[in-house]
Amino acid sequence: MGQFRTTPVDRVENISKADFIKKYYKPQKPVLITGLTKNWPAYKKWKLDYIQQKAGDQIVPLYDNEPAKDKESVYAPVKEMKLYDYIEILKTQPTDLRIFFYNILHKMPELLEDFEYPDIGLKFFKKLPALFFGGGKSKVFMHYDIDLPDSMHFHFDGDKSVTLFSPEQTKYLYRVPFSIHNVEDIDMDDPDFKKYPALQYAEGIRAEMQHGDALYMPSGYWHSIRYLNGGFSMTLRALPRHPARFAHMLYNVFIMRHIDNISRKYRGQKWLDYKDKLAIRRTERNLDLKKHSS
Repeated sequence: MGQFRTTPVDRVENISKADFIKKYYKPQKPVLITGLTKNWPAYKKWKLDYIQQKAGDQIVPLYDNEPAKDKESVYAPVKEMKLYDYIEILKTQPTDLRIFFYNILHKMPELLEDFEYPDIGLKFFKKLPALFFGGGKSKVFMHYDIDLPDSMHFHFDGDKSVTLFSPEQTKYLYRVPFSIHNVEDIDMDDPDFKKYPALQYAEGIRAEMQHGDALYMPSGYWHSIRYLNGGFSMTLRALPRHPARFAHMLYNVFIMRHIDNISRKYRGQKWLDYKDKLAIRRTERNLDLKKHSS
């Protein structure tokens, strides 16, 4: 077992639009901004108690740390419960149960009054502001977003750790074909370099987030997330502007995803095992090329 080589993310308290575009957006480099939300009503109001009071009666789907197997849908929740009861769990005990992509616009539109879309150089897609909730045992597997957005990720009422890898690191990460994640057997908190030797060459960026922090995640960046205690986050997304990346996004959403869903429906675990073997074979081929070129 081992630890990834990581460097801390750049941290700034505030940044101008011009500097953000020059230093981070154009070079596609992550940055954590600590002061971006401090003038929002959300900075004072967005705590678990507040969400609980606003929408406690809503029934929400919950997911855990176990990957879907065989013909199980990755979008199928493990259980449902009232949001009030789920938040009570977050406040009182560690849990791996989490809420994935809670659409603010549809589920709690009054929250739109509590924040603003930052004028920082990103053209945000305003139809999909989303919340994500997790507890002290919750993990989000290593993945990149299927629509390849430039994202601003805001965290509230808790602490979380985010590990990022640039698209250039994909060759070492055992990316599963027709998917947006790597081999799910890999523990990103304690990687097994003997079983997955290419991982030791991957270089990541680590961000430790607290209440009100905003993390810029460039398009196509891999990220794994670990909640350190109960809390929630909001993601605002900007669609990719570069024509090649926009075309890649369309392929992911309208072709790749459907190929994977259909293959999984008819072949089940055999399809998943085939993809994992292919991911390992391709990644270790990249490792051999690296060794021969060194």
